[in-house]
This record gives sequence, C-alpha cells and structure tokens, in this order.
Amino acid sequence: MNKLFVAALKEETPGLNFFQHIGVGKINATYNLNKLIHRFKPTEIINYGTAGAIKKDISGLVECTKFYQRDMDARGILNLKLGETPFDNINEIINSDEGLSCGSGDSFVTKKIEMNVDVVDMEAYAIAKVCKLENIKFRCFKFISDNADENATSDWIENCKNGAKLFQKKIEEI
Repeated sequence: MNKLFVAALKEETPGLNFFQHIGVGKINATYNLNKLIHRFKPTEIINYGTAGAIKKDISGLVECTKFYQRDMDARGILNLKLGETPFDNINEIINSDEGLSCGSGDSFVTKKIEMNVDVVDMEAYAIAKVCKLENIKFRCFKFISDNADENATSDWIENCKNGAKLFQKKIEEI
C-alpha cells in the first residue's frame, strides 16, 4: 500500500521528515494535495495536524472520522444548513462512526462556533473530500493543541512538538 503522509505546516511535524506539507487552509490543501496525488499516486493518505477542541474533555492525539466544512454558510438560500454547499451533494464525509468530528474552515478559532463538532482545524475537510472524490483511503489524526478559545494562539505554538512525538508513536501502530 502506498501511503502518503500530509500535514499543513512543517512546524506541526518537527522531527517527522517523511511528511509532505500542503499549506494552511482548504484551498492550499486541495491544490497541493492534488499535485501530490498526481506525483505519488497513493492508495492511502494519512493527515496529521493540530486541532482545537470544541468539547473541553478532548485532549491528546485523536482520530477524526467525520468531516464538515464549518465556514460554508449559504443558509440564506435554498433552505441549506450551515456547512452545506449549494448544488453539491457532498456536505459531510463520514469514514466511520468511531472517531471524532472535525469542522474545517479558513479561520483560526478563538471563540465559540455555531457548528456542533468535536474539534476544529483548517484543512481536514478539504483533504477528506479530495480523497473521497479520488477514491483514496483517508485517515486523519489530530493533536489537540488548544481549546479554540482566547488562549488558542499561544497554546498552539507550545504544543506542536508534543503532538509530533505522540504521532511518531502512533505511526508504529498503523
């Protein structure tokens, strides 16, 4: 099986030199992931990165299996719900009911959000959707670096190294 390991930033993967970095945000992730798929032709993509916990009892390294686009807001037309894209039949991606839900959006969360998800990040939904469309197996691991609150920025910087060490151990299992 040809596995491709992707993360948004080099800062999230200190010491993990086998990662490809796809950039921050849904557009950068989509564009750069498509280039990597064309180049490496993987059968499985494994995403690792940091995430903010919306639910305060979540910590450490977690696996996300449900993905939502938290900043797609077209509720004013066609009776759509938050996260639904007009004229797109893929509005959620659920790989398993066993893991956590992740709401991706192009903003760093520092306050309460409207969407009911476990964690937030800036790329996982985009990666999951590309994998679904390209029929590539997808797994997603997030290190909870902050609580998506007013302290999120300073917590994130301090926690990147801790998360990379935990993910290195997880790789041995998968």
